[in-house]
Amino acid sequence: MHIENPLAFSFIMQEDIFLLPNDKVTYNNPPAIAVESVELPVTETLPLSFNYLGKHKKNFLIITHYADADFIAAGHLTALENTLKRLEFSLDDTAILNRAKHAEATIEQLTDFFSPQKLLILGQYAMPAGLNNVNLNKLQQINSCRTLFTFSFDEMMDNNDHKKTFWEQMKQL
Repeated sequence: MHIENPLAFSFIMQEDIFLLPNDKVTYNNPPAIAVESVELPVTETLPLSFNYLGKHKKNFLIITHYADADFIAAGHLTALENTLKRLEFSLDDTAILNRAKHAEATIEQLTDFFSPQKLLILGQYAMPAGLNNVNLNKLQQINSCRTLFTFSFDEMMDNNDHKKTFWEQMKQL
């Protein structure tokens, strides 16, 4: 058996090995091993993107929560559009985001993406992560955004008091 590298002996034999003077030189100065440089794959983070209804022309973000709809239930969309028309807004002026489809989205991610000047949160389930201490039906300034957290349309449709409260706050938004 011919072994070129004396280090290999320690793997083959379990006993102590004593090296001859010539082998000591080789053992103390092992030959350089050529190592190929390997380029690690670059992982790109995809830009954050949200699927929303509207064209967001006037930086008005509306956050809903509907597990069984893409953005908002059809009957609720009609009621919302009628409210927006009375305030001289159209659907194109807004972005309607369904939080049920973007449950992981934080308020920071939403404000970075949409840069809203007005924010309407429809119901407690629509509240984005990281947005705390928001009072129900009280217009608030959060960062540079006028924010209204109000009832969901499910809560408002059969309750005239909720509708009145919503309308009074919407006029100020």
